[in-house]
Amino acid sequence: MTGTEEAPPGGEEPGGIEREKAASDRSASDDLEYGIDDKPPVAESAVLGVQHYLTMIGANIAVPLLLAQTMGMPGDVTARFIGTFFVVSGIATLAQTTFGNRYPIVQGAPFSMLTPALAVVTVVTTTGVGAGDWGAALLQLQGAIIVASLVEVAIGYFGLIGKLRRYLSPVVIAPTIALIGLSLFGAGQITAAGQNWWLLGLTLGLIVLFSQYLDVRHRAFRLYPVVLGLAIAWLLAAGLSVGGIIESGQPGYVALSDITDTSPVLPIYPFQWGTPQFTGAFIAGMTAGVLASVVESIGDYYAVANITGSGAPSEKRINQGIGMEGLMNLFSGIMGTGGSTSYSENIGAIGLTGVASRYVVQIGAAVMIVVGFVGYFGQAIATIPDPIVGGLFVAMFAQIVAVGVSNLRHVDLDSSRNTFIVGFALFAGLAIPAYMGNVGGIAAFRAGVSGVPVVGSILSERLIADTIYVIGSTGMAVGGLSALVLDNTIPGSREERGLAAWDRLTEDDDEFESFWDRWAGADD
Repeated sequence: MTGTEEAPPGGEEPGGIEREKAASDRSASDDLEYGIDDKPPVAESAVLGVQHYLTMIGANIAVPLLLAQTMGMPGDVTARFIGTFFVVSGIATLAQTTFGNRYPIVQGAPFSMLTPALAVVTVVTTTGVGAGDWGAALLQLQGAIIVASLVEVAIGYFGLIGKLRRYLSPVVIAPTIALIGLSLFGAGQITAAGQNWWLLGLTLGLIVLFSQYLDVRHRAFRLYPVVLGLAIAWLLAAGLSVGGIIESGQPGYVALSDITDTSPVLPIYPFQWGTPQFTGAFIAGMTAGVLASVVESIGDYYAVANITGSGAPSEKRINQGIGMEGLMNLFSGIMGTGGSTSYSENIGAIGLTGVASRYVVQIGAAVMIVVGFVGYFGQAIATIPDPIVGGLFVAMFAQIVAVGVSNLRHVDLDSSRNTFIVGFALFAGLAIPAYMGNVGGIAAFRAGVSGVPVVGSILSERLIADTIYVIGSTGMAVGGLSALVLDNTIPGSREERGLAAWDRLTEDDDEFESFWDRWAGADD
């Protein structure tokens, strides 16, 4: 009930109980080995930083590989394409952790922008002047990302996204974060037909063993469960591949001979593929992907704040983060990759390892910039079999789902209003993307909506149809938007929605010091 509250007894300072509750809610930081501002020794930070990057290796390799395969990119160019993704990821991570929101979140290639990217590539390589030309497809992709990124820069630095924060409650954020993990349960590395389940299970079992059972036995198990799990599983798979037990073409096969099949040093520089090309329809679709990425990133900010026991992100921090993501998307377009966004995978790694140090992530980013230029690195990473990546994904995504659900501790779960909104958002966030996946592609969707009575001619307009398709294909965007609308239209008190609890936990704008506050604009 929210009608009246008794005054604190004995003249206790008003708000004292609330502050004690807030301190209790932030106690998650007690479980951290290293907090956000901690700086472990350099050598240890390098290993921990590489581990953070290993958690997102699967995705940061999967995106360029999928794009390269769709474009028909030659094998010798693919290694350079992958290396470029890592260089961009490292620079974007350094920029975000230093000048942006300053959270320890790795930046990498977004799945939310992959759908429009594949649409661009497919159209260019199968129709028109650029038919069959991977170079023409890549230049169109670059142009679409460059223009779409400017939209993200504007909505971030003009404060538009931060103003949305007042409409966000735990009822909205919980399903949005949960769907980041749930929407990837069907990743090919996990559910592929003919999956090598024993190798996937071994990888997952080792990560769970080190992080949950043996973490109290030795500090190395607590800090390096991902590195240890991946290394042991990869060495075993490589040995079985060399011995002929796992044959070429079978899930789990490690092609060691591929590692040296590239140049030692890769030339990576701006506009390395040529001058970007700009097409309105492609830009519209990519803009929808960028907007879906923004929704996902906001969920990531809340997730990392929650898992580190920090206050919920302020409006100022959100604006700085999204604005910087826009700039790094622009940079990724200039360099010729598939975009850049916050990565959920390493948030899961924070939960498993207790390492939330910004410094660690920055050291890992610096390492990635260097090795991105080394051709052997990209090829070696590409030899990690899908079953091993799948085992890693299960551990990481499960952690993210749990982080999302944990936000519900702030809300009244006896309220049928809240349970309906959360349940509806989760169901819609899984069902609608599944439907979009069965439609048959963006062109088929555009043709299908043209038959909708009365509004079909409007919905079938390329800009509108492509936007609906891309957002509808992104689970966290569907679930987040559904929860946002319902939570702000169905009557409910602030206490019921969890906003009162969040007010105690949310950092003030003056608690977040941007780069300019610290170095350029500080007078005292």
